Amino acid sequence: MSEANRGAREAVIEVDGLVVRYGTATALDRVGLTVGAGELVALIGPNGAGKTSLVNAIAGVLRPAAGRVDLHGRVALVPEGRQMFDDLTVEDNLALGAWRRRRAKGARDTGRVYEVLPQLAGLRRRRAGSLSGGEQQMVAFGRALMAEPDAIVVDELSLGLAPLVTAGLAGHLRALNAERGLAVLLIEQNARLALDLCGRGYVLEAGRIRAEGGAAELAAGPDVADAYLGGRGGAGTEAAT
Repeated sequence: MSEANRGAREAVIEVDGLVVRYGTATALDRVGLTVGAGELVALIGPNGAGKTSLVNAIAGVLRPAAGRVDLHGRVALVPEGRQMFDDLTVEDNLALGAWRRRRAKGARDTGRVYEVLPQLAGLRRRRAGSLSGGEQQMVAFGRALMAEPDAIVVDELSLGLAPLVTAGLAGHLRALNAERGLAVLLIEQNARLALDLCGRGYVLEAGRIRAEGGAAELAAGPDVADAYLGGRGGAGTEAAT
């Protein structure tokens, strides 16, 4: 995406000069990124790069030492590891996603999620702990959608899932973006998946943004290709988390 096109989109997520520290250790050092309305944006990086700290700062769990996170509209999180309430049903897990809107009329109506993710309709009375990893990830998506967000932050979409299941979930993300204009920040261990799905991306290493730009441009660059894609001619598909 060109700078002109990026500027034409109103930002939903803005991170500027973000610094996160744990004692004397700096996890994020002056990190900046934006996600525009209706954008699909990837964030890739190795284990220990600071991705989890960034997610927690966006979610408001961490207070930064410096910088800012501005959210313009509703932003929901699809957390790493799904974080289901195993003893509750799918229906109840979904309803929990609307707790901030609980006073709004129809806030707990799960029907709109089943329209988007029809596979969940037949599982609505099942306990979440009995579901497969892919089914739980769909519940996590649905729970986020119950907040009627303008953007979602997806932390490790493919973690522990078979490639075919991951591809199906990526298809749901693409459809939500195309049909509903939902903006997505995808934080993902599978760099090829992330850069194929998203139009723009960032590379986070050692707490700093080391590269950013169009997804195709990043994928073609020697540093990203060699570190995350198995080389420009290689068959590697995954980066470390």
